[in-house]
Amino acid sequence: MQLVIAEKPSVAKNIAQVLGADSFQGGFMEGNGYVVSWCIGHLVEPAEPEAYGEQWKKWSYESLPVMPEKWQYKVKNDTRAQFEILCHLMNMEEVTEVVCATDAGREGELIFRLVYEMAGCKKPVKRLWISSMEESAIRAGFENLRPGAEYENLYHSALCRQEADWLVGINGTRLFTVLYGSKVLKVGRVQTPTLAMLAEREEKIRNFKKEDYYTVHLLSDNLDMVSRVFVDQKEAEELEQRCKGGNAVVTSVLHEEKNVMPPLLYDLTTLQRDANRLLGFTAKQTLEYTQSLYEKKLCTYPRTDSRYLSDDMGQTAEQVIEAIFMQFSFVPPVIFNPNIARVLDSKKVTDHHAIIPTMEICRADLASVPETERKILSLIAARLLSAVCEKHIYQTVKAEFVCNGHSFSASGKIVLLEGFRVFEEAYKNAFVKAEKNKTEEKRLPELAEGMVFDNVQTKVAKNHTSPPKRFTEDSLLSAMERAGNEDMNDDVERKGLGTPATRADIIEKLVSDGFAIREKKNIVPTEDGMKLIAVLPEVVKSPKLTADWENALSLVAKGEMEYSVFKNGIVELVNNLIAENKEAKEEGRKIFAPEVLVLGNCPKCKKEIVKGKYGAYCTGKCGMNVSRYYKKSFTDAQIKDLLQGKKILLKGLIGKNDKPYDLYLEPTGIEEYSYLKDGETVKGYQFTYEKSFPKNNKKTVKKEG
Repeated sequence: MQLVIAEKPSVAKNIAQVLGADSFQGGFMEGNGYVVSWCIGHLVEPAEPEAYGEQWKKWSYESLPVMPEKWQYKVKNDTRAQFEILCHLMNMEEVTEVVCATDAGREGELIFRLVYEMAGCKKPVKRLWISSMEESAIRAGFENLRPGAEYENLYHSALCRQEADWLVGINGTRLFTVLYGSKVLKVGRVQTPTLAMLAEREEKIRNFKKEDYYTVHLLSDNLDMVSRVFVDQKEAEELEQRCKGGNAVVTSVLHEEKNVMPPLLYDLTTLQRDANRLLGFTAKQTLEYTQSLYEKKLCTYPRTDSRYLSDDMGQTAEQVIEAIFMQFSFVPPVIFNPNIARVLDSKKVTDHHAIIPTMEICRADLASVPETERKILSLIAARLLSAVCEKHIYQTVKAEFVCNGHSFSASGKIVLLEGFRVFEEAYKNAFVKAEKNKTEEKRLPELAEGMVFDNVQTKVAKNHTSPPKRFTEDSLLSAMERAGNEDMNDDVERKGLGTPATRADIIEKLVSDGFAIREKKNIVPTEDGMKLIAVLPEVVKSPKLTADWENALSLVAKGEMEYSVFKNGIVELVNNLIAENKEAKEEGRKIFAPEVLVLGNCPKCKKEIVKGKYGAYCTGKCGMNVSRYYKKSFTDAQIKDLLQGKKILLKGLIGKNDKPYDLYLEPTGIEEYSYLKDGETVKGYQFTYEKSFPKNNKKTVKKEG
């Protein structure tokens, strides 16, 4: 009997239906010689540092680095019941072979392997590797199961990723929290460089100084002729006066035909970027919607970094294109000859090919698909049509003019062939809100050298330079994907921060940890985020270094780098990080110094009275006590009033009969007091008060001590 383990219940259900395992037993399904169950994501995770010994329970510099000799793992409490089911199934005598059917990628491999190891299973493993949940794809996958040993390097790559994240995260977080610790300062292998990009951009925006500049415009017959840029307003105004009512002569007209090639198919990152730009979806939402479509068999596997199909998929692509025209109402009835060969290239397909719809769109009731998912599916469909369509061709026109010896120019654009843009525009018209102030392509009138425009009108336009734009999820995903690329050779396996499957979670983590916030479509670092990046060394916030690690992980997955080599590099980095940051920098101390609330000036020594952890105190350390009256503590507002000589109402004092009463206190001076503590005399100073009862206060004898 084969035990098939999927990553999610919905995927397990699809597989079970195909295999004929139709008897649901609670936590698994069985039938036809198969048992099918699932993991619910990560069931097993690395143990916390304190599990390795008492020395790592307390956060201190002396206890660093946290460096396990042998890694320990634990079963997650909230999914322990499902782990117990899998453990039982794996060790059943009837089960002779285990099929790993978790998501076909690095993390899917890790999820299965950790459960397999934790359950103590020794049975042979086969691997299901598919890119679609269609019945035909599942059947083909089971007919071509691969030995689990073929994925040993992928597992090692996943372990490297997990251990690197743990070592950098635990040690970096503890180190910088101990050094600057007003609060937990979370450091992450990918999270921190991403935050650094946000902080660097925000710093440029904050330091930006707006500068005005001016252009002179000649206006005639719907023609706008523009001068060069002037920094001096007076100079621009002088030119305007010289040209006012004058003649503008065409000195040259240049026509140039240009074209835009169709886009490639979607990988996850480009899909997330477009969904954010066009629909306002976050990267995480887009991944969730696409994953749901995959589980509904409506699109192929989403966690891919390839933008091509394999060479043997030409007929499949042709069939899907025909189905799109039949099933999606937004698609215009354009007649064209799809250039499918353009999107076929097996050499550029890694673990999975690009994201496209499946033939299941012909059988599914698309109207019943949630609107958010339908928008994503339609976007994927539109991209497939665009990718195999003709290029977009247009003509640019640039004209030069002279007026009173000064040069002006005007430019325009004429579309000659819409090409693939017809599908992009059709999608926008159906699903995207109309863009505000959308500028139409400017078309110039027919111009020829020597033409004269008489009595031109003039104006001076005042403009100003603009600061850099804040990151949107679209532009941040792009920056993460390109991070460090300029320093890498073209032949590296993988570039950028994180992977298509993890980038959305990195952004969400920055937000949930309080280091970034969403402002409409923008991702903006918080003050805590800016402070953290200000004190961290370059080694942990370098996009280049983290991109190098991601490339190294892909080499481990291919068997071109040893697991031990990668791990040794991370261990060396962590050790150096701790050795080079023994003390907090003074600049960093100031950044993370807690804000001090000043309540007023001391009546004895005139120094500041501030709020401390255990109450108000005098910074002059003169012994003045302003925190309480007997056992009743003052509020901050009451202390402020007393220091200004104002009367306060103290409520809830306890009299000798244990009944509460209220009392007015008005400071009249200060006096010395003393008391014995542990056999020693303690001296200090306190206010003297004029006391009075509120009118409605019941007469009581107060207990003073």
